[in-house]
Amino acid sequence: MYNKKVMDHFMNPRNVGEIENADGVGEVGNIKCGDIMRISLRIKDNVIDDIKFKTFGCGSAVASSSMATEMIKGMTIEDALKVTNKDVLKELGGLPTIKVHCSVLAEQALKAAILDYANKNGKHYKELEGFSPDEDHPHDEHELEV
Repeated sequence: MYNKKVMDHFMNPRNVGEIENADGVGEVGNIKCGDIMRISLRIKDNVIDDIKFKTFGCGSAVASSSMATEMIKGMTIEDALKVTNKDVLKELGGLPTIKVHCSVLAEQALKAAILDYANKNGKHYKELEGFSPDEDHPHDEHELEV
């Protein structure tokens, strides 16, 4: 059901934890499945210098969080905002259709953390226009394009 890369990121997740006095923190959840993802960021000179996550959820949620943090660490904020759930899915080698929503949570948690950073520092990112971490995002596999 799960490929080796997904299992590796589930069994040996990278970047687990929280950053003390983080520059940005984002938390999103899915009421339907119960998954909750929290991402914290340390930003230096517009680069994501450190990123950590805590995820309450299934193996796909943990693997998606782990992969997303690996992909994003070291990117500029602008490049990180271009990372989508489809990029996470591709790097993981795919997830079962019913678990695709986990990759969406990773994308949304990252955006929420960057939005928190932007709000604290008076910054504006075009990619975040209209985004709200409290808004219901598509999590049902029938609502998502894979």
